[in-house]
Amino acid sequence: MKRSTLTLTLTLLAAGLCQAGAGAAQASPWLVRARVLHLAPANESDPVGGAGASDRLHVSEKTIPDVDVSYFFTPNWAAELVLTVPQKHTVSLDGAAIGTFKHLPPTLSAQYHFLPGATVDPYLGAGVNYTRISQVNLLGGAATLEHHSAGLALQAGADVKIDQHWSVNVDIKKLQIRSNVMIAGSRASRVKVDPLLFGVGVGYRF
Repeated sequence: MKRSTLTLTLTLLAAGLCQAGAGAAQASPWLVRARVLHLAPANESDPVGGAGASDRLHVSEKTIPDVDVSYFFTPNWAAELVLTVPQKHTVSLDGAAIGTFKHLPPTLSAQYHFLPGATVDPYLGAGVNYTRISQVNLLGGAATLEHHSAGLALQAGADVKIDQHWSVNVDIKKLQIRSNVMIAGSRASRVKVDPLLFGVGVGYRF
């Protein structure tokens, strides 16, 4: 009787340890990354005032920090929210600076991870970007920009795992950001900022 009780106890203990090990091995659905991004605008624009050449308006390039939070619904599928702080850019016309503005571009994407269990896990993503434009100061206040832009976002990247929690991330995004340049209440030009973002950073899986 005592031997049967001991055997049963050891069996239950072993089963409990196996279950605990499986629970510890299961990755958390939350992943946080911190990146440094280089933002390179497409700089396409309509002729100013409807006359002359196109693409005379340029928005400056910028290197910025960002933080993103991802939630994995399955090992392959995740949602990613990218956050940063308002960034200041210089606007130039024919190479001469005409003023500045700030923009805040939070982006929400759905991602598919191809090799979630591998050391190198490539992914593709698509989603939406909403950009809030503020503190516009162009031509001494004579010109302004529309204060919001909504568009598509595409991305490709990879996570390179260091251990159970830490990883290195490389990421490329293409955002659709567009705005009208307004002078005296009329549209003087339409600007396609449409930046390409190159990012490198680290991630932590909880």
